[in-house]
Amino acid sequence: MTDTFPKVKVAVVQAAPVLFDREATVEKTYRLTAEAAEQGAKLILFPEAFIPAYPRGLTFGTVVGSRSPQGRDTWQRYYSNAVELPSPATQALGTAARQARAYLAVGVIEREGGTLYCTTLYFNPEGELVGKHRKLKPTAAERLIWGEGDGSTLTVIDTEFGKVGGLICWENYMPLARMAIYGKGVELYLAPTADSRDNWQATIRHIALEGRCFVLGCNQFVTKSMYPADLAGVEELANQPEVMCRGGSAIISPLGDVLAGPLFDNDGMLFADLDLAEVARSKFDFDVVGHYARPDVFQLIVNE
Repeated sequence: MTDTFPKVKVAVVQAAPVLFDREATVEKTYRLTAEAAEQGAKLILFPEAFIPAYPRGLTFGTVVGSRSPQGRDTWQRYYSNAVELPSPATQALGTAARQARAYLAVGVIEREGGTLYCTTLYFNPEGELVGKHRKLKPTAAERLIWGEGDGSTLTVIDTEFGKVGGLICWENYMPLARMAIYGKGVELYLAPTADSRDNWQATIRHIALEGRCFVLGCNQFVTKSMYPADLAGVEELANQPEVMCRGGSAIISPLGDVLAGPLFDNDGMLFADLDLAEVARSKFDFDVVGHYARPDVFQLIVNE
């Protein structure tokens, strides 16, 4: 008997939220998920921190040693529009996945108690929340507004077309975090990000080659005019360029070839038909957790 390998159509959604507005952004996510599903996508990825915003360019009134009252007002609005689990927002996202009959991965700012986390939520085609990943290490000034995740959410989910999981933005520069995900057998690696540099394209192609997996990179396209005019601290953006995040979403094969994108300087969707046999073929000469590993020399201990 010969093994058969599944095929799946995937979509990467490059868009901006309705910044600092949870309900409106959930509604937009619902609409864009339906549009991707109409094109046949069975796995749909949204960017990092899509609901309610990646607050690029804002200081939250913070310098070393002090915080301003205005910055606390900015924080309150961000906190008030974050996503709790479970909540009406997650129920609506589950409904979007169910009606799309697709797996849905969405970047949210998750609120638990008094702390916010940068999180990816995973929904199955039945609309169930089947996993989440909290960013392990917020980057630079992100540490002012987001807490750190832990090893309990190094999530890889089983689907009928392969194992799906990944890391968020610059976590992907953490070699041991990547190895933890590879060790779980990931075949479709999700890399939502806020990094629109040309260099990021090298990163996601490297991950594909290293992990011998498909990589879905997803970013926002955001302009300064999208920020609410009444947002506390919005005047800080005066010297920012009009295009604050130019995107760069892309889909990469297990041998590092670009299948779709990169998409820059506009919003839009990328689609690709993936053949999971490519993962098997790619591991002929390199398997980072198999025949190319040296467990007699190296061991990775993950505290989950």
